[in-house]
Amino acid sequence: MRMTRRSFFKNGVTAFTLGFAAPRFLTDLAQAQGMPSRSLVVLYLGGGNDALSFLVPYTDGSYYSRRPTQAVAASSVLQVGADSSGAVLGLHPSLGGVKSMFDAGQVAIIQRTGYENASRSHFRGTDILSTADPGAPQGIGWLGRYLDTLPSPVDPLVAWNTVGQLPRTLQAATVGVPSIPDPATYAFASPGGDTEADYSKAAVLEISSHLPSTNPNLAFVNSTTQAALATVDRVALVADYTPTVDYPDSGLGQALRAVAGAMVTQVGTQVFWVQTGGYDTHAGQDTTTGYYSGLLSTLDQAVLAFRNDLTSHGLFDSTMVLQFSEFGRRVSENGSRGTDHGAAGLMLALGGGVSGGLYGTAASLADTPDNPTLENDGRDVKHQIDFRSVYARVIDDWLGANSIALLGSDFRSSNVDFV
Repeated sequence: MRMTRRSFFKNGVTAFTLGFAAPRFLTDLAQAQGMPSRSLVVLYLGGGNDALSFLVPYTDGSYYSRRPTQAVAASSVLQVGADSSGAVLGLHPSLGGVKSMFDAGQVAIIQRTGYENASRSHFRGTDILSTADPGAPQGIGWLGRYLDTLPSPVDPLVAWNTVGQLPRTLQAATVGVPSIPDPATYAFASPGGDTEADYSKAAVLEISSHLPSTNPNLAFVNSTTQAALATVDRVALVADYTPTVDYPDSGLGQALRAVAGAMVTQVGTQVFWVQTGGYDTHAGQDTTTGYYSGLLSTLDQAVLAFRNDLTSHGLFDSTMVLQFSEFGRRVSENGSRGTDHGAAGLMLALGGGVSGGLYGTAASLADTPDNPTLENDGRDVKHQIDFRSVYARVIDDWLGANSIALLGSDFRSSNVDFV
């Protein structure tokens, strides 16, 4: 009988949690399954990244007339060429590292991603991107569904969440994902110090080793406990990792340092979640001189360090970073020197195995009633590429799974062949 969390709670058994972690216990599990040949890092920019400041349509006069104080000057953009429609584009000047990766063919910039009837709510928008289902955004995550397809037994470190709360994207029906913001503090907690902790760990291991076939609920609890305890020594290896580059001393920089450590030490993780916030720029956006510029500098420095570190270990070719936000922002700036919630956004895929370049076409920002590239009375950029077609490409051609089964329909598109 296969025990799931749903059936476990339905049967009325009280769950309990432990101050994990403990010595390596099931490392053989990871070795038996084999280390993953490819890694996926989801990098989520919380708040709604301003796609028109990230990738600038600097030859569109309406961009400057509609953003008189918040536009990026044409003279300062980092040119990346023209898309298939002929629109000439450039990256924000704070993205020098991303630009160098783009020039090396390691960055795919996917324009105008979104879905019909875009939600401009942070919560619903995030849920829709998490479940890949605008009609039922309260289900399990698209990557959670992928984890559920992995053959049993699933390594307890097959996925790693670097923030405190598990994102819906990684919520699964049968696979638990640990939240480990700081590998150095992932330890078995005991008020009696190290000696007492050793005794406590030994006791918990002894208790949880009993997996009675006649009591599946207890077996589920004990096997879950064993799985959690099994991760501790491996996480300790990550905490001890010495990178080949200096990572910036930012939350994002340290999260990516931990991800690199997990890859280099081969703890068995295939999917990572990394999140950074602050992109809800309603006021005081200061696109090129202040707040937003600082956000992108932090992002750029962390991603570049991560690329360089993995490259030195020969791992960047087997790594993909998928970056996105819950929505884009409106075309025109508001009265508070910021931008409000919009519709279509921007997605990036970064990695040595990525087919870099510009995908999709830029919108015309002319505020005219017959402009087909805008919506909401010309206030928002209309999506051109369904975000699920990006997921489908990642699922099929990077993770090697079946996107139709995981996404519930066929969203495959030849227009986003970045893998």
